[in-house]
Amino acid sequence: MANLAPMGAPRFLSYPLLALLAGTGVVARAQDQPSSPAKSSTTQTIHEKTGPNSSRTIRRTTVLKEASSSELGQAEEAIQKQDYVAAEPLLQKVVDRDPNNYVAWFDLGFVQNALGKVDGSIAAYRKSVAAKPDVFESNLNLGLQLAKSGQPEAEQFLRAATQLKPTSHVAEGHYRAWLSLAQVLEKHNFEQALSAYHQAAILQPNEAEPHLAAGHLLEQENKFADAEQEYKQALALDPASDALTGLANVYMRGRRFPEAEEYLRKLVAASPDQAAAHVQLGRVLETEGKHEDAIAELETGTKLAPADEAVQRDLAELYTTAGKHDRAEAVYRTILAAHPNDAELHRGFGQALLRQKKFADAQQEFLASVTLKPEFGEAYGDLAFAASENKEYALAIKALDARAKLLPEIPITYFLRASALDHLRDYQQASANYHLFLNAANGKYPDQEWQARHRLIAIEPKK
Repeated sequence: MANLAPMGAPRFLSYPLLALLAGTGVVARAQDQPSSPAKSSTTQTIHEKTGPNSSRTIRRTTVLKEASSSELGQAEEAIQKQDYVAAEPLLQKVVDRDPNNYVAWFDLGFVQNALGKVDGSIAAYRKSVAAKPDVFESNLNLGLQLAKSGQPEAEQFLRAATQLKPTSHVAEGHYRAWLSLAQVLEKHNFEQALSAYHQAAILQPNEAEPHLAAGHLLEQENKFADAEQEYKQALALDPASDALTGLANVYMRGRRFPEAEEYLRKLVAASPDQAAAHVQLGRVLETEGKHEDAIAELETGTKLAPADEAVQRDLAELYTTAGKHDRAEAVYRTILAAHPNDAELHRGFGQALLRQKKFADAQQEFLASVTLKPEFGEAYGDLAFAASENKEYALAIKALDARAKLLPEIPITYFLRASALDHLRDYQQASANYHLFLNAANGKYPDQEWQARHRLIAIEPKK
């Protein structure tokens, strides 16, 4: 069962880049995070778009006192106006003249990040931390930049930030540090990452995001019961969060389909234009045998995402299962027109044709399938059945022999072989296969078992 939420890139939260003013200690600038993609250090997935802290930056008040140089003061003013192009050369002059000015290095890191110069930003933050290692904001921003670049050193600086005191909003600052550290740790240390998420949740008990992230992490580790509890906590804190998606994922992966249906219906009601929710609900309903409802959801999914061929395939298969063979045939013909060399599609189309008793056309589809994919054992079985219905018994036996090289024999393949050999008047081999069928069938194929017994009476020598 496919997941509603992407599980690819790690989720790094942006932190407000604070101005450090020389001679006054660490103070904060009233500064919003730049809005363009090049200026953001946030990589989001569906699981993190709900919490107010996932992308919101903190506005702070700057208390401007005496700057260490006119260039630094001018740079600060330019940063306040978001004129980063003007600020950059001014800050460069300051650090060229005073390489240990951690304030100027910090501001330069902020400016270069805003200008999309990630490597330069990292280098500047390194200089700021080297000049004054005990500044929370410098360590955090360096850690975030390194994390965004996929560098393992990020952990070192984010961990340091959790032990340093923010200039203001201490709980919120530490929350962001722990949350960012957890996201870095996810790659290689599940237990520590989970612990960091829990620490973040303690610091900001009204935030849904650490519970969402912890639930996602636990879900990836197949710890569905624990993931369920985290998602439920997130849902209680923020009913509009992605916890509905998380719970639906957990229930689907845990094969708890009635509960999955319940939460997917809630998700569809909340987001009626989300194709993935309709598709997943359709798949769950199909699993529950609710074919008509499943068809309605998958049809909605295809309307919302007409380019998603995987959904079209699912819908075609469901049409076949539900006996809507004309609809299945139409969908298969459309998809095959775009993908004529897809063996799976030819087999699916062949099965739809079989259900309509179009045995000759079905046989051609199965032949195309095994030609395109010679190791396709299941398609050889379908071909044997179609050929038998078309009275092409030699082809049926050939297909069964090919299948037997790829898959174990099952009762029905013994019966098909026996019947084909019977029609070809090879009664000795037919008799042997009828007996193999009866020994394996064990009452599961009453009609074929009755036929096999009566044919044995007819073809075996009288004793």
